Amino acid sequence: MNPMPPTPGTDDPAVAISRVAEHQWHAVEDGREVGRGDASRRPDGRLFLSVDAWHAAAFDRLAAAMVADLPAPLHALVGEGDLDSASGWQRAGFTIGRREREYLVPTDPGTTGLGSAQLPSGVRILPVGEAEYDPLCALDRAIRDEVGAVVGWQRMPAEVPIPAGAIVVDPSKYAVAVRADRYVGMVRLAPVPRQPRIGLIAVRTDEHRHGIARALLASVLGGLHRSGVAAARAEVDEANAAAMALFESVATQPAGCNLELVRR
Repeated sequence: MNPMPPTPGTDDPAVAISRVAEHQWHAVEDGREVGRGDASRRPDGRLFLSVDAWHAAAFDRLAAAMVADLPAPLHALVGEGDLDSASGWQRAGFTIGRREREYLVPTDPGTTGLGSAQLPSGVRILPVGEAEYDPLCALDRAIRDEVGAVVGWQRMPAEVPIPAGAIVVDPSKYAVAVRADRYVGMVRLAPVPRQPRIGLIAVRTDEHRHGIARALLASVLGGLHRSGVAAARAEVDEANAAAMALFESVATQPAGCNLELVRR
């Protein structure tokens, strides 16, 4: 479908909206489909909306129908450069909830400078896939509680799940830092085809400022480099100054910025 042209949105009665499935809407004008809307629930429970429309009137009618049919809060994710979509969601009552910067991270330690990263005293790193389930769950739960008490887990990337009830994680996606048999930090590596994605780096509050996050990143990137992967992607909340500083210190390349918009 053609991208929506940058024209002002109007509540055009010629555009008819129908809900064709539980989480899918179509816009029709003069017998032609001029837009589609979809809703999908992420693993953390957030409901994300997307609209693909030929023009602003179809976007506005679709967004209005979806907002009317679905319970708040609702979310939308757009590239910062997609001004038309961002404006459309804002016309529908959404506001910017967070900015997430994307990075392309080289894995070669000669480029990142992580080849000389010092392992903190008393800390060892378990590479991706070697973490044990129970202590990883305990670390996951502790970090969620710490993040939730400070900024709220809603500040984390949408792909990082917050399950209802028991914590369930896949240890094969994590590298962890261990001190005295206690898991104190972790990296989540999503095995996206062609280019893995670092979805989360987190260290327990009482272990901050010891270089653990840097050592975890060095371990994960080094493992990818040895397996022939030249680069990984990472997303960082712009409000997370420590994470921004970490990634910008390892010769990363900016790869864009996403906006998460919210209607409460």
